[in-house]
Amino acid sequence: PGPGLPLLPGCAIKDPTRTSFHRPQTLDFKNGYAFSRLPREGVGGETLFANQLSQDELDDLCTKGATLTYGQVKRSAPSRFTPAFVAYDKKVLKFDAYFQEEVPISAEEHYRIRHVGLYYYLEDDSMCVIEPKVKNSGLLQGKLMRRHRVPKNEHGDYYHWKDLNLGIDLTMYGRTYRLVNCDSFTKVFLESQGIVVNPPEELVSDPYMEQRRMPVRKSIVPTGPDPFRQFLTYDTKVLRFYAIWDDTNCAFGDHHPCIIHYFLADDTVEVREVHKKNDGRDPFPVLMRRQRLPKVFADKNKNFPSCVLEITDHEVQEWYSPKDFAIGKTVTLLGRTFLIYDCDKFTQDFYREKYGITDFQPVDVNKKPLEKVPQVIPPYNGFGIPEDSLQNCLSLFPKPPRKDIIKMLENNLKVLRYQVALESPVPEDKNRRFILSYFLSDDTIGIYEPPVKNSGIPGGKYLKRTKVTKPGSTPENPIYYEPSDFTIGSTIEVFGHRFIITDADEYVLNYLETNSESFPAATVQSIRDHFLPRKVVVDTTSSGIPKKDLDDLIVEVQKELKFQEPFNTRQFHEIFHHFDKEGSGFLDKARFLNICDRFNVPTSTILLKKV
Repeated sequence: PGPGLPLLPGCAIKDPTRTSFHRPQTLDFKNGYAFSRLPREGVGGETLFANQLSQDELDDLCTKGATLTYGQVKRSAPSRFTPAFVAYDKKVLKFDAYFQEEVPISAEEHYRIRHVGLYYYLEDDSMCVIEPKVKNSGLLQGKLMRRHRVPKNEHGDYYHWKDLNLGIDLTMYGRTYRLVNCDSFTKVFLESQGIVVNPPEELVSDPYMEQRRMPVRKSIVPTGPDPFRQFLTYDTKVLRFYAIWDDTNCAFGDHHPCIIHYFLADDTVEVREVHKKNDGRDPFPVLMRRQRLPKVFADKNKNFPSCVLEITDHEVQEWYSPKDFAIGKTVTLLGRTFLIYDCDKFTQDFYREKYGITDFQPVDVNKKPLEKVPQVIPPYNGFGIPEDSLQNCLSLFPKPPRKDIIKMLENNLKVLRYQVALESPVPEDKNRRFILSYFLSDDTIGIYEPPVKNSGIPGGKYLKRTKVTKPGSTPENPIYYEPSDFTIGSTIEVFGHRFIITDADEYVLNYLETNSESFPAATVQSIRDHFLPRKVVVDTTSSGIPKKDLDDLIVEVQKELKFQEPFNTRQFHEIFHHFDKEGSGFLDKARFLNICDRFNVPTSTILLKKV
């Protein structure tokens, strides 16, 4: 049956061309052995495709014939690993490129074409840009970009050699480079990596450099003064003028001393400012760079803003020349007015020979000293010490008065203490006693009142540590109390309260005697006389008389007095104090006997000898 007909009676179609219907032979003998094989032909010799090898199997059998015969071939050892930085060592891709640079301030060119060489190092994927040096180009040429990995975008990607090709624009750090050509190694390498290299382009030349290479046209019209001859004649010859620029009309203006240099070689002028030490100005000396300075401008439209006018030879009728400079003359250079007051010897000789000028008397430009206005100090307001309040008048930001550090270190913890009594008409104040402390480190005084029980006065700090002025001193010239003013019995006035010095510390006597050359003799003697009775008592106590003999002598004197008639003891004490004017507590023997006779006190000769 046909392939599209069902196997039904009447649907079977016989091929009339087939005449052979025998079956294929599948059993056979080989070398005496019976074996069966797969039939390759069907009934009637029809080709069977099921038991035959496909084309792929036949091809595989051809390739593996040697393997089936001789076995598996041994694998060769893998090649040694070579790092990229070793494999690509000293292999550099070199591209010829150029970039366009704008020239903002130039009358001859508006842009500039600069030729560079772009080098890509395969070992570490770094790049650098080098511009070959051109003689007399006036440009800073050489390495324009150091060797490093160049960022490609803001996402952290870097340029790779796959990004490089001819005829493309490459932007690096805001500058766009046009790649126009490469060397043979670069071309072979890129093509070996499957990159189709674009055809090379022509390297664009700089129009200004092309213009410079053109031959200069010779002028037929005769020129004016020969600048070259002027240069050869006056080279290194400069006129020097000393001038003053008065800038006092402006805010914070001043008189600026300047030096004007006139270069005879090319009629250019340079102005340099003379700086002084600590003048508060920038240390850059050049006030006006060396240039030709216009003197008279051509007539121009008044409505045209002069601030945007580019000064050329067409806008200037006259330039400054040596005849425009002279001592005592005022010149205006680019809007600044300068008064020339002197010049150097070479300038004088030049003007004397060329212009016949002989008067070179300098002009006095020194400032007259201003009359110093005395500062008026306001009266003392009573707050703090006068020195501290004075700082508010001397400065906007007051500083504390300066202290004598050496004096503070030498007299640290040195205090002179005195006992004083308050001089007051109030009866309750007569028995009050105070301790006056004088601090030698800063000449301050502090007063302390020891508390007394049941006195009704709490005591404590009476005056905090401060400087005390003497009566009669003014706030402008205060006079403070010193250690020489404190003597026994003297009166001191402390802020309206009067105190009498009644006693002193022994340290006061020792300090005054040690530094006697710094104090008046009367002060030292007053303290010394005050401590003399105490010294005598100490000497008597330490005289060496046994205590038992002294007690026996006192008992005998008391017995002798008991036998006498009673007398006025109070009056007896007063007469003793009357004759003891120094307050030492001792009288000589003759005066003592005289007092006893006046009060009818009989004296025993034996007892007097013991005394």
